[in-house]
Amino acid sequence: MRRMLAVLLMIPVLFTAGVMVQSVFAASFTIRDGGRVYSYTGFSRDTSAVLQGAGVALDDRDQLIRDAGTITVRRAPVVEVIWHGQSISVSTREETAQALLDRLGLSMEEADVLNIPARTLLSEGMVVRVDRVISREICFTRCLPHETEELYCAALPEGSRKVLVEGRDGALKCRAWVTYINGEESARQVLEETMTCCPVTEMVAVGTGTTETAPTPLPVITDQEILLPTGERARYNRVDYVRATAYTHTDAGCTSTTATGSRVHRGTVAVDPRYIPYGTRMFIMASDGSYIYGLAEAEDCGGDIKGDRVDLYLPNYQECMAFGRRRCTVYFLE
Repeated sequence: MRRMLAVLLMIPVLFTAGVMVQSVFAASFTIRDGGRVYSYTGFSRDTSAVLQGAGVALDDRDQLIRDAGTITVRRAPVVEVIWHGQSISVSTREETAQALLDRLGLSMEEADVLNIPARTLLSEGMVVRVDRVISREICFTRCLPHETEELYCAALPEGSRKVLVEGRDGALKCRAWVTYINGEESARQVLEETMTCCPVTEMVAVGTGTTETAPTPLPVITDQEILLPTGERARYNRVDYVRATAYTHTDAGCTSTTATGSRVHRGTVAVDPRYIPYGTRMFIMASDGSYIYGLAEAEDCGGDIKGDRVDLYLPNYQECMAFGRRRCTVYFLE
């Protein structure tokens, strides 16, 4: 019982002695790291051990200033290095841009461009960017989308649609000078464009008549070919746009015989033979799709028919007046 009592009396004495030993041999430190302050108390006076004990990690280029019980951490400046589009953050101290790249093992080639002078002394927050810039000439083909025109046609039932001329995209052969930065195109200058295929406007007839109206068969015009309502196919090799009027054999100065000696009939066309030679076979329709003259041949001429104007023969005066003056499309048949 007395021994146990003695042990219990010794515990406060030993605790007090331990506190006295710690107060005599332990050291306290204040660590300043930018805007953060840490406190550390321990037996070690080694700076690295103190920082480790306080949980302060250092970079190889950080600096330490120790003044008695205060340790000040001066962090190395951090810069961003962007190499061919890839970004990393790197600490530096009293290094130039070139020295930093050399330390990182990044060797610039002739096509590389540095955003700042190589001898620039780096500081906090700076960006060192190296882009690979390559320019070269390329050739490519560019599509020219075709347009679509809708032509109202009373001969078709209301709401119905019929393709008169099939559309076709055009093509441009292009030559350009292209600049790539880090493998991505950044600029393009077109040097030359050559039309290799002209776009063909698609013409669609839109019906405005009643459903009871018997539709008039319409031709279907595709690339280089016309499908006539009769089922006949006619190939063409050229298309032109002309001014068209109409005449009949009873007009003043006209007879039933053409300039080439044939008798006038629907399909006879008066032309300027210097522009369209006699004997030329054609398919003619109004450019807006409102009138289809059909198959025709250059057989006649007239004093007022000059250049790109044609005069279409119709059997009577009333039809000529109804036709009036129109812009027509002429398909020259083979």
